[in-house]
Amino acid sequence: MLVIQLPLGLINIAGHATLSKELHWLFSVFAGIVMCRIVYQLTGTISPLFFNGYIKLDDKKKLEWNNRGFSTFHALLVAAASLYLLIESDLFRDGAPDDLMINRTSAFSDTILGISTGYFLADLAMIFYYFPALGGMEYVLHHGLSMFAIVQSLLSGQAQIYIFMVLFTESTTPFVNLRWYLDVAGQKNSKLYVFNGVTLFFGWLVARIVLFLFFFYHMLTHFDQIKKVYPLGFYSLLTVPPVLALLNIVWFWKIAKGMIKTLRKARHSQ
Repeated sequence: MLVIQLPLGLINIAGHATLSKELHWLFSVFAGIVMCRIVYQLTGTISPLFFNGYIKLDDKKKLEWNNRGFSTFHALLVAAASLYLLIESDLFRDGAPDDLMINRTSAFSDTILGISTGYFLADLAMIFYYFPALGGMEYVLHHGLSMFAIVQSLLSGQAQIYIFMVLFTESTTPFVNLRWYLDVAGQKNSKLYVFNGVTLFFGWLVARIVLFLFFFYHMLTHFDQIKKVYPLGFYSLLTVPPVLALLNIVWFWKIAKGMIKTLRKARHSQ
């Protein structure tokens, strides 16, 4: 059985982990890595069918093109799963008579966290291997913090509700990737590029700014439960989300400037 113990009693997950859960976690992580590999290959295979210019791209552009393919697939998967778990299911519903909300998990939620861990491992490995072609240190920081929080929640079975709130913010990733695809395809002057930029702006505002405000409000109103989280998880909840929120604000500022520039250009071209 998996037992993780850090100095000063920061974390001890022996009471949550069982052999069957450990195998489930490992299989889910492996499935996430395999998913990335398959979608990466499929993106490179089907892209020439929809974009003739793909075969003319240099190796660096093809690498990022395919990488953004599995990034988009992961984003759609975890955003849909997060929406289901947070809204449709009763797993994290307030007032449920069973376990504390902070301690609730399910086989499905564990599977999604495992797959997401596999994605971040695969993407982070590619970022390091081809650094800085696929992103700078801000991406390393974002992926590292995200994986650090997800793995803790998966192994401990605590605070999954907050992990899924953050994972839902991945819903903006397809719009980020589409903007890059359109740019590479020479479609920066198209109506689709403008529409995608505006959608990205408002989507980011809702999913990565407003949602984080609700995230912190929810933590404040449920702080009695948060105090029951093991020490490392407790301090991670207090430190990791603010860093991610700050990154989101920095990126939002860049998106806003880009949208304004695009709208001005589109207006002058009419």
